[in-house]
Amino acid sequence: MSWGVDPTVKLRALAHPLRLRMLSLLTGSEMTAAEVARELDLTHANASYHLRHLMEAGVIEVAGEERIRGGVAKRYRHRPDAEFETPKPKVPDSGGPTADHLLVYEALASELRRRSRSLMRGPGNHLTDAELWVDPAVWAEVGQQVTDASRALHRAAVAPRTPGAIRVNATIALFRMEPDAK
Repeated sequence: MSWGVDPTVKLRALAHPLRLRMLSLLTGSEMTAAEVARELDLTHANASYHLRHLMEAGVIEVAGEERIRGGVAKRYRHRPDAEFETPKPKVPDSGGPTADHLLVYEALASELRRRSRSLMRGPGNHLTDAELWVDPAVWAEVGQQVTDASRALHRAAVAPRTPGAIRVNATIALFRMEPDAK
């Protein structure tokens, strides 16, 4: 489904570690700006500001409204049909990354550093870091497997601190590289 959002708007919205954390929260449950603010230790105004950017980018939606103390609060959630991959430019194989692409990867790296401070050692943890040359058919197959696994995790997400649930991290970055890059 296309929401008609310029890929640059989407990239810029995702290029902030706080917005990535918000997306993670809103994957497991619908939340108001006040609930997001409490969970992330932010001001309500700051949470609302970042939620507006995510709305403009089309990666979250209003899931409902509720009356709170005489006002109306919107409940937000991560759009279930939102793309898991970084938006792609409309031109085929257009060369290197844009400044906006680089900002998204910087935000992901920052968020991975924050999350890694909560790492629990033990079985079930996986880390792969590799710069490889592979057959295009293998690349396509692995890409589909990763997409399927990512969607399964997103579907299984529950609200923060749900009894019986465990807190996990999934940071996945697969991308083709320039053949002559050093």
